Amino acid sequence: MNKIIIGTRGSILALWQANHIKEELEKYHKDLKVELKIIKTKGDKILDVPLAKIGGKGLFTKELEEMLLAGEIDIAVHSLKDVPVEFVEGLGLGAITKREDVRDSFLSYKYKSLEELPKGAKVGTTSLRRVMQINALREDLDCLSLRGNVQTRLRKLKEGEFDAIILAQAGVNRLNLAKEVYHIIPLDFMIPAMGQAALGIECKLDSEAYKKVAFLNDTKALFETSCEREFVKTLEGGCQVPIGVNAVYENNKLNLRAILGLPNGKKILKDHLSKKIHSLQEAKDLGVILAQSFIKQGAKIILQEAQQWDFNSNK
Repeated sequence: MNKIIIGTRGSILALWQANHIKEELEKYHKDLKVELKIIKTKGDKILDVPLAKIGGKGLFTKELEEMLLAGEIDIAVHSLKDVPVEFVEGLGLGAITKREDVRDSFLSYKYKSLEELPKGAKVGTTSLRRVMQINALREDLDCLSLRGNVQTRLRKLKEGEFDAIILAQAGVNRLNLAKEVYHIIPLDFMIPAMGQAALGIECKLDSEAYKKVAFLNDTKALFETSCEREFVKTLEGGCQVPIGVNAVYENNKLNLRAILGLPNGKKILKDHLSKKIHSLQEAKDLGVILAQSFIKQGAKIILQEAQQWDFNSNK
Protein backbone atom coordinates (compact mmCIF):
# COMPACT_ATOMS: atom_id res chain seq x y z
CA MET A 1 0.00 0.00 0.00
CA ASN A 2 1.65 3.23 -1.15
CA LYS A 3 -1.37 5.55 -1.04
CA ILE A 4 -3.92 6.43 1.64
CA ILE A 5 -7.03 8.55 1.14
CA ILE A 6 -8.19 10.34 4.28
CA GLY A 7 -11.87 11.17 4.60
CA THR A 8 -12.61 14.35 6.53
CA ARG A 9 -15.26 16.96 7.13
CA GLY A 10 -14.62 20.32 5.50
CA SER A 11 -14.47 22.70 8.45
CA ILE A 12 -11.23 24.52 9.23
CA LEU A 13 -10.77 22.49 12.40
CA ALA A 14 -11.51 19.16 10.68
CA LEU A 15 -9.06 20.02 7.91
CA TRP A 16 -6.41 20.97 10.47
CA GLN A 17 -6.89 17.56 12.10
CA ALA A 18 -6.79 15.66 8.79
CA ASN A 19 -3.70 17.53 7.60
CA HIS A 20 -2.00 16.85 10.92
CA ILE A 21 -2.56 13.11 10.44
CA LYS A 22 -1.46 13.38 6.80
CA GLU A 23 1.84 14.96 7.88
CA GLU A 24 2.42 12.33 10.56
CA LEU A 25 1.74 9.49 8.13
CA GLU A 26 4.06 10.90 5.47
CA LYS A 27 6.77 11.53 8.04
CA TYR A 28 6.60 7.97 9.40
CA HIS A 29 6.03 6.15 6.09
CA LYS A 30 8.48 7.85 3.72
CA ASP A 31 7.11 6.18 0.57
CA LEU A 32 3.44 6.77 1.37
CA LYS A 33 1.31 9.26 -0.57
CA VAL A 34 -1.63 10.70 1.37
CA GLU A 35 -4.62 12.56 -0.06
CA LEU A 36 -7.64 14.23 1.55
CA LYS A 37 -11.25 13.74 0.49
CA ILE A 38 -13.81 16.13 1.96
CA ILE A 39 -17.25 14.82 2.90
CA LYS A 40 -20.26 16.73 4.19
CA THR A 41 -22.00 14.91 7.06
CA LYS A 42 -25.56 15.18 8.39
CA GLY A 43 -24.26 17.23 11.31
CA ASP A 44 -22.73 19.71 8.84
CA LYS A 45 -25.86 20.01 6.69
CA ILE A 46 -28.53 20.60 9.35
CA LEU A 47 -27.52 23.79 11.16
CA ASP A 48 -30.85 25.23 12.31
CA VAL A 49 -31.64 22.52 14.88
CA PRO A 50 -29.83 21.69 18.15
CA LEU A 51 -27.65 18.57 17.79
CA ALA A 52 -29.55 16.70 20.49
CA LYS A 53 -32.75 17.02 18.44
CA ILE A 54 -31.46 15.51 15.18
CA GLY A 55 -30.16 12.24 16.59
CA GLY A 56 -27.24 11.52 18.85
CA LYS A 57 -25.41 8.78 16.94
CA GLY A 58 -23.18 9.24 13.94
CA LEU A 59 -24.11 12.84 13.14
CA PHE A 60 -20.54 13.57 12.10
CA THR A 61 -19.39 10.06 11.19
CA LYS A 62 -22.08 8.13 9.25
CA GLU A 63 -21.23 9.35 5.75
CA LEU A 64 -17.52 8.83 6.37
CA GLU A 65 -18.21 5.27 7.56
CA GLU A 66 -20.23 4.52 4.43
CA MET A 67 -17.29 5.64 2.30
CA LEU A 68 -14.90 3.49 4.34
CA LEU A 69 -17.07 0.43 3.74
CA ALA A 70 -17.34 1.25 0.03
CA GLY A 71 -13.56 1.57 -0.26
CA GLU A 72 -13.75 5.21 -1.40
CA ILE A 73 -11.52 6.30 1.49
CA ASP A 74 -8.99 4.33 3.56
CA ILE A 75 -9.22 6.13 6.90
CA ALA A 76 -11.46 8.75 8.49
CA VAL A 77 -10.14 11.33 10.95
CA HIS A 78 -12.62 12.30 13.66
CA SER A 79 -12.68 14.33 16.84
CA LEU A 80 -12.94 11.33 19.15
CA LYS A 81 -15.72 12.99 21.17
CA ASP A 82 -17.95 12.73 18.05
CA VAL A 83 -17.34 9.01 17.54
CA PRO A 84 -20.20 6.74 18.76
CA VAL A 85 -19.25 3.98 21.20
CA GLU A 86 -20.70 1.30 18.89
CA PHE A 87 -19.19 0.74 15.43
CA VAL A 88 -20.60 -0.51 12.16
CA GLU A 89 -19.50 -4.12 11.67
CA GLY A 90 -16.04 -4.30 10.15
CA LEU A 91 -14.99 -0.83 11.25
CA GLY A 92 -13.10 0.35 14.31
CA LEU A 93 -10.44 2.69 15.62
CA GLY A 94 -6.98 2.04 14.25
CA ALA A 95 -5.49 4.71 16.48
CA ILE A 96 -6.26 7.20 19.23
CA THR A 97 -3.82 10.10 19.21
CA LYS A 98 -2.14 12.05 22.00
CA ARG A 99 -4.58 14.45 23.62
CA GLU A 100 -4.52 18.22 23.50
CA ASP A 101 -5.90 20.23 26.45
CA VAL A 102 -9.09 18.37 27.45
CA ARG A 103 -10.87 21.35 29.03
CA ASP A 104 -13.77 23.42 27.74
CA SER A 105 -13.15 27.13 27.40
CA PHE A 106 -15.04 30.41 27.82
CA LEU A 107 -14.67 32.88 24.93
CA SER A 108 -15.87 36.48 24.88
CA TYR A 109 -15.03 39.83 23.34
CA LYS A 110 -16.68 41.79 26.17
CA TYR A 111 -16.43 39.81 29.40
CA LYS A 112 -13.36 38.41 31.14
CA SER A 113 -14.96 35.31 32.67
CA LEU A 114 -18.13 33.28 33.15
CA GLU A 115 -18.49 34.85 36.61
CA GLU A 116 -18.36 38.37 35.14
CA LEU A 117 -21.29 37.81 32.76
CA PRO A 118 -24.35 39.89 33.71
CA LYS A 119 -27.65 38.24 34.60
CA GLY A 120 -29.46 37.03 31.47
CA ALA A 121 -26.30 37.05 29.32
CA LYS A 122 -26.53 34.86 26.22
CA VAL A 123 -24.12 31.92 26.20
CA GLY A 124 -23.80 29.86 23.02
CA THR A 125 -22.98 26.15 22.90
CA THR A 126 -24.05 23.03 21.02
CA SER A 127 -23.75 20.83 24.10
CA LEU A 128 -26.38 19.84 26.69
CA ARG A 129 -23.45 18.67 28.84
CA ARG A 130 -22.08 22.21 28.95
CA VAL A 131 -25.55 23.71 29.46
CA MET A 132 -26.12 21.41 32.46
CA GLN A 133 -22.89 22.43 34.14
CA ILE A 134 -23.31 26.15 33.43
CA ASN A 135 -26.88 26.13 34.77
CA ALA A 136 -25.73 24.31 37.91
CA LEU A 137 -23.25 27.12 38.51
CA ARG A 138 -25.31 30.09 37.24
CA GLU A 139 -28.96 29.49 36.48
CA ASP A 140 -29.43 33.19 35.68
CA LEU A 141 -27.61 32.86 32.35
CA ASP A 142 -29.41 32.20 29.05
CA CYS A 143 -27.81 29.18 27.34
CA LEU A 144 -28.73 29.06 23.64
CA SER A 145 -28.01 26.63 20.81
CA LEU A 146 -25.06 27.67 18.68
CA ARG A 147 -24.46 25.56 15.55
CA GLY A 148 -21.95 25.89 12.73
CA ASN A 149 -18.19 25.61 12.39
CA VAL A 150 -15.78 27.51 14.61
CA GLN A 151 -15.55 30.49 12.24
CA THR A 152 -19.36 30.82 12.15
CA ARG A 153 -19.55 30.69 15.93
CA LEU A 154 -16.84 33.34 16.30
CA ARG A 155 -18.62 35.59 13.81
CA LYS A 156 -21.87 35.36 15.77
CA LEU A 157 -19.97 36.12 18.98
CA LYS A 158 -18.24 39.14 17.41
CA GLU A 159 -21.52 40.46 15.97
CA GLY A 160 -23.08 40.40 19.44
CA GLU A 161 -25.59 37.55 19.00
CA PHE A 162 -23.94 35.99 22.06
CA ASP A 163 -22.14 37.50 25.03
CA ALA A 164 -19.94 34.43 25.31
CA ILE A 165 -19.53 31.01 23.72
CA ILE A 166 -18.08 27.74 24.97
CA LEU A 167 -15.63 25.76 22.82
CA ALA A 168 -13.20 22.92 23.42
CA GLN A 169 -9.81 24.31 24.40
CA ALA A 170 -8.20 21.77 22.04
CA GLY A 171 -9.81 23.50 19.06
CA VAL A 172 -8.89 26.92 20.44
CA ASN A 173 -5.24 25.82 20.61
CA ARG A 174 -5.15 24.05 17.25
CA LEU A 175 -6.59 27.06 15.43
CA ASN A 176 -4.62 29.60 17.48
CA LEU A 177 -7.78 31.54 18.39
CA ALA A 178 -6.01 33.45 21.17
CA LYS A 179 -4.96 36.00 18.56
CA GLU A 180 -8.61 36.60 17.55
CA VAL A 181 -10.63 36.61 20.78
CA TYR A 182 -9.88 38.98 23.67
CA HIS A 183 -10.90 36.75 26.56
CA ILE A 184 -10.33 32.97 26.56
CA ILE A 185 -10.57 31.22 29.93
CA PRO A 186 -10.32 27.42 30.38
CA LEU A 187 -13.15 26.13 32.59
CA ASP A 188 -11.54 23.87 35.19
CA PHE A 189 -14.88 23.18 36.93
CA MET A 190 -16.46 21.70 33.80
CA ILE A 191 -16.06 17.96 33.14
CA PRO A 192 -15.45 17.44 29.40
CA ALA A 193 -17.01 15.01 26.93
CA MET A 194 -15.70 11.48 26.48
CA GLY A 195 -12.69 11.45 24.20
CA GLN A 196 -12.37 15.23 24.14
CA ALA A 197 -9.05 16.57 22.73
CA ALA A 198 -8.02 13.25 21.10
CA LEU A 199 -8.36 12.29 17.45
CA GLY A 200 -9.84 8.93 16.47
CA ILE A 201 -8.57 7.29 13.27
CA GLU A 202 -11.29 4.99 11.94
CA CYS A 203 -10.73 2.34 9.28
CA LYS A 204 -11.61 -1.20 8.24
CA LEU A 205 -10.34 -3.62 10.86
CA ASP A 206 -8.90 -6.03 8.29
CA SER A 207 -7.25 -3.37 6.12
CA GLU A 208 -3.64 -2.47 5.41
CA ALA A 209 -4.49 1.07 6.53
CA TYR A 210 -5.29 -0.29 10.02
CA LYS A 211 -1.66 -1.41 10.31
CA LYS A 212 -0.30 1.79 8.79
CA VAL A 213 -1.90 4.06 11.42
CA ALA A 214 -1.02 1.95 14.48
CA PHE A 215 2.07 4.05 15.28
CA LEU A 216 -0.22 7.02 16.01
CA ASN A 217 -1.62 5.32 19.13
CA ASP A 218 -0.79 7.10 22.38
CA THR A 219 -0.93 4.76 25.39
CA LYS A 220 -1.98 7.47 27.86
CA ALA A 221 -4.78 8.69 25.59
CA LEU A 222 -5.81 5.12 24.76
CA PHE A 223 -6.23 4.21 28.45
CA GLU A 224 -8.03 7.45 29.31
CA THR A 225 -10.45 7.60 26.39
CA SER A 226 -11.21 3.87 26.42
CA CYS A 227 -12.20 4.20 30.08
CA GLU A 228 -14.42 7.20 29.25
CA ARG A 229 -16.04 5.44 26.29
CA GLU A 230 -16.83 2.34 28.39
CA PHE A 231 -18.48 4.60 30.97
CA VAL A 232 -20.78 6.10 28.31
CA LYS A 233 -21.34 2.73 26.60
CA THR A 234 -22.46 1.12 29.87
CA LEU A 235 -24.91 3.98 30.45
CA GLU A 236 -26.14 3.57 26.85
CA GLY A 237 -25.61 7.28 26.35
CA GLY A 238 -24.78 8.89 23.00
CA CYS A 239 -22.55 11.77 21.97
CA GLN A 240 -25.30 14.39 22.47
CA VAL A 241 -26.65 13.56 25.94
CA PRO A 242 -25.61 15.53 29.06
CA ILE A 243 -22.74 13.31 30.22
CA GLY A 244 -19.31 14.56 31.18
CA VAL A 245 -16.54 12.06 31.86
CA ASN A 246 -12.80 12.52 32.15
CA ALA A 247 -10.03 10.04 32.97
CA VAL A 248 -6.43 11.01 33.72
CA TYR A 249 -3.73 8.31 33.63
CA GLU A 250 -0.50 9.09 35.49
CA ASN A 251 2.06 6.86 37.26
CA ASN A 252 -0.01 3.72 36.58
CA LYS A 253 -3.01 5.32 38.32
CA LEU A 254 -6.26 6.17 36.57
CA ASN A 255 -8.36 8.97 38.07
CA LEU A 256 -11.90 9.04 36.69
CA ARG A 257 -14.57 11.67 37.31
CA ALA A 258 -18.00 11.94 35.76
CA ILE A 259 -21.20 13.97 35.82
CA LEU A 260 -24.65 13.64 34.26
CA GLY A 261 -28.01 15.25 34.80
CA LEU A 262 -30.77 17.43 33.42
CA PRO A 263 -29.80 20.39 31.23
CA ASN A 264 -31.34 22.85 33.72
CA GLY A 265 -28.81 21.72 36.34
CA LYS A 266 -31.56 20.91 38.85
CA LYS A 267 -30.88 17.17 39.00
CA ILE A 268 -27.25 16.04 38.80
CA LEU A 269 -25.22 12.94 39.65
CA LYS A 270 -21.47 13.40 40.13
CA ASP A 271 -18.81 10.97 41.35
CA HIS A 272 -15.20 9.84 40.91
CA LEU A 273 -12.98 6.76 41.22
CA SER A 274 -9.22 6.18 41.34
CA LYS A 275 -7.36 2.92 40.86
CA LYS A 276 -3.91 1.58 40.00
CA ILE A 277 -4.12 -0.11 36.60
CA HIS A 278 -1.68 -1.90 34.31
CA SER A 279 -3.70 -2.80 31.22
CA LEU A 280 -6.22 -1.44 28.74
CA GLN A 281 -8.83 -3.89 29.99
CA GLU A 282 -8.42 -2.60 33.56
CA ALA A 283 -8.92 0.94 32.25
CA LYS A 284 -12.16 -0.12 30.53
CA ASP A 285 -13.30 -1.98 33.65
CA LEU A 286 -12.97 1.17 35.76
CA GLY A 287 -15.33 2.99 33.39
CA VAL A 288 -17.87 0.18 33.73
CA ILE A 289 -17.61 0.16 37.54
CA LEU A 290 -18.31 3.90 37.83
CA ALA A 291 -21.15 3.69 35.30
CA GLN A 292 -22.78 0.87 37.25
CA SER A 293 -22.60 3.03 40.37
CA PHE A 294 -24.37 5.83 38.48
CA ILE A 295 -27.04 3.41 37.24
CA LYS A 296 -27.79 2.34 40.82
CA GLN A 297 -28.36 6.02 41.63
CA GLY A 298 -30.96 6.39 38.83
CA ALA A 299 -28.75 7.62 35.98
CA LYS A 300 -30.73 5.99 33.17
CA ILE A 301 -34.00 7.56 34.31
CA ILE A 302 -32.34 10.99 34.40
CA LEU A 303 -30.85 10.51 30.92
CA GLN A 304 -34.22 9.45 29.49
CA GLU A 305 -35.75 12.64 30.89
CA ALA A 306 -32.86 14.71 29.54
CA GLN A 307 -33.34 13.36 26.01
CA GLN A 308 -36.82 14.90 25.92
CA TRP A 309 -35.45 18.33 26.78
CA ASP A 310 -36.08 21.39 24.60
CA PHE A 311 -32.65 23.03 24.29
CA ASN A 312 -33.97 26.58 24.21
CA SER A 313 -36.29 26.04 27.19
CA ASN A 314 -33.60 24.69 29.49
CA LYS A 315 -34.82 26.31 32.70
